[in-house]
Amino acid sequence: MIKVIGVRFRTAGKIYYFAPEDYDIKKGDNVIVETARGVEFGTVVSDIMDVEDSKVVQPLKPVLRVATDEDREIEEKNRKKEKDAYKICFEKIQKHGLDMKLIDAEYTFDNNKVLFYFTADGRIDFRELVKDLAAVFKTRIELRQIGVRDETKILGGIGICGRELCCHSYLSEFAPVSIKMAKEQNLSLNPTKISGTCGRLMCCLKNEEETYEELNRKLPNVGDTVTTSDGLKGEVSSVNVLRQLVKVLVEVEDEKELREYKVKELKFKPRHKKAKIDVSDKELKELEMLEKKDGKTASLDD
Repeated sequence: MIKVIGVRFRTAGKIYYFAPEDYDIKKGDNVIVETARGVEFGTVVSDIMDVEDSKVVQPLKPVLRVATDEDREIEEKNRKKEKDAYKICFEKIQKHGLDMKLIDAEYTFDNNKVLFYFTADGRIDFRELVKDLAAVFKTRIELRQIGVRDETKILGGIGICGRELCCHSYLSEFAPVSIKMAKEQNLSLNPTKISGTCGRLMCCLKNEEETYEELNRKLPNVGDTVTTSDGLKGEVSSVNVLRQLVKVLVEVEDEKELREYKVKELKFKPRHKKAKIDVSDKELKELEMLEKKDGKTASLDD
């Protein structure tokens, strides 16, 4: 076991481990650390804790110091400088006529590097742009192409639920999301209803996936034949996953009648733990673009 603290460098960013050394560091403190990008100003998101050696990327770098008021002033000035850097880079992109969308600008704490994040449909030859920017800022320049999900994570916004986007507020890493998750939860497969602001499948589809898998496993499939508690046999017409209720079309005195039962009142062949979710060719075709991965997405905190 090894003692570490977790540090973030941007809102909802990836958490990195550092050695606390002899500093008395608490959750919420600001610290100065050295990263692959240079000296950075970060926020501690966990108290000092013990973790297994296998979970730590070696070599584990130490905290340089707990941030002072002077460090916080420098960080605030850097945030203001980033706005000016963004404007300058935007003007240079227009000057060179490059087909790219500038998303954000970021200074390292020691001003050793300026990073510019952008999106584009394909590869961009920005060598001349980098030369122009280096001449203006007199420091190292890095242009990083990111995907639409990372773009939304940086810019933020409000989701269709009316709350701040998960990726911008707390989701540090993107989880794989598939169309079958929406199907499992009996959601409409209308792309406008299950895609997020980024245009990809909503990350929150993953949140309740395990719960729906477990609840669905206890239910019969629509179309299955079941035996009811009152000795009738019928075909499943529909199911209510959360309430665990099943509507069954039964035959009573030569007439068909739709009745609702609790799942415990029915006898049927149970589903396998990993039930197959059928998605029609038409649904797959309509939603194919939503399930494609961002081939050119780069991590924000590499």
